[in-house]
Amino acid sequence: MAPVTHTRFIRFLQEELALSDSSISLALKHREQNHGPLPMILWQYGLVTLEQLDRIYDWLESAIS
Repeated sequence: MAPVTHTRFIRFLQEELALSDSSISLALKHREQNHGPLPMILWQYGLVTLEQLDRIYDWLESAIS
């Protein structure tokens, strides 16, 4: 993910999904260890619901295209 897109994505998580900075930081740390996609890590650790996960992938699709 390009740095600008990454920054926008983090802002989306904070503003649209109301995720805390600590939740995002936790997911980013686990991503470094597991090398998995951030949306799936957020879901696996119970930080987002399936509905929110769907919104995340919709946002990513629109941001990348």
